[in-house]
Amino acid sequence: MIQLIDLRGRVLSRAELLSLIPRAELDPSSAGQAAGELIAAVRERGASALSDQAERFDGVRPGELRVAPEAIRAAADALDPAVREALEAAIERVRQGSRGQVPASTTTTLADGATVVQRWQPVGRVGLYVPGGKAVYPSSVVMNVVPAQIAGVGSIALASPAQKEFDGGVHPVILGAAGLLGIDEVYAIGGAGAIGAFAYGVPELGLEPVDVITGPGNVYVAAAKRLVSGRVGIDSEAGVTEILVLADETADPRLVAADLLSQAEHDELAAAVLVTDSAELIEAVRIELDKQAATTNLAERVAVSLSARQSALVLVDTAEAAVDFTNAYSPEHLEIVTRDPRVTLETVENAGAIFLGPWTPVSLGDYLAGSNHVLPTGGTARFASGLGAHTFLRPQQVIEYDRSALLDVRDRVVALATTEGLHAHGDAVTARF
Repeated sequence: MIQLIDLRGRVLSRAELLSLIPRAELDPSSAGQAAGELIAAVRERGASALSDQAERFDGVRPGELRVAPEAIRAAADALDPAVREALEAAIERVRQGSRGQVPASTTTTLADGATVVQRWQPVGRVGLYVPGGKAVYPSSVVMNVVPAQIAGVGSIALASPAQKEFDGGVHPVILGAAGLLGIDEVYAIGGAGAIGAFAYGVPELGLEPVDVITGPGNVYVAAAKRLVSGRVGIDSEAGVTEILVLADETADPRLVAADLLSQAEHDELAAAVLVTDSAELIEAVRIELDKQAATTNLAERVAVSLSARQSALVLVDTAEAAVDFTNAYSPEHLEIVTRDPRVTLETVENAGAIFLGPWTPVSLGDYLAGSNHVLPTGGTARFASGLGAHTFLRPQQVIEYDRSALLDVRDRVVALATTEGLHAHGDAVTARF
């Protein structure tokens, strides 16, 4: 079912290693033209275009694109008690985890009367996208809303696709999660059109433009975020989920297989990868995957995901080679299941979120670990980070000099301004004396 990539006996350059990494064929640029047309339609025709797009892509024309606040509150009240308790626990844990992401303001004193204060200011308004395709994701409501609230964002709007089975409304569990968090601005819109609506606003809906857009979605959502980036900030072009398990011979093959399956069930394009220097573990995991995949409730989807090009069992010569492969892959989710995971961690550089040891499965991070599950995919963990309170904060420097401190650097400012031919820069300083 799942392919074996045997790299034993090969000395590979970084470029060669990157070329061998299994990836799904998922390029947001391929959807760019279609996404651009959908955004343009929203800019031109507003709510009418959004309704047309819901009918075309979601199979239903929403009665109301903006959900009434009382409907949001009612959805929260109607949540199954067990689901409500789990969501409340997740909210509190993510709040605790997010508080640690807010940097403290710092003051640097360069001389008497000369200070630079580094402060962190929240953006004014954000648009949070919660997908609604192959599954229902109330957890994504939590992961998007909580860090924005902890950062101090004053205005939060949420969008999720219209659901045919709920008469064109947002899924009630999504609404319920929003209600638990006090969000009263929710729209039954999805896809690239929703991203365009956030970026440019839809006056007839009372939807004002936002400053930052976050949240995962399909390739069209990713393409749309790329297109509006620059007009607004975005968290990332989040793609389909991926897990890489870095393991040695001490790992339990039954648990490794279960963790690979937990991400494979998300999507046919989801990536499930094991890298190890143990041929015995590879074979045992392969057997377990065949056994467990047949009994999961999404067996057909899992079978496609595991047999596709993006999933693999990777066999290498040494533990060091396994880490090299991991760093080249730069996974969204990394599980380290080795004899001493903390020692292995010291050599790992690139990952969105890292889960240590056999008692820390990736699915814990999807819900109740206290970490955020909106993470960089497709190798972007080399330079990008997951969603957090920091996503909604901007560092600002506040500079304050008194007369004496400015006099102390006056001549140096003039010297540099003269060298650059910008004499008015120097004059702006000397005029004060």
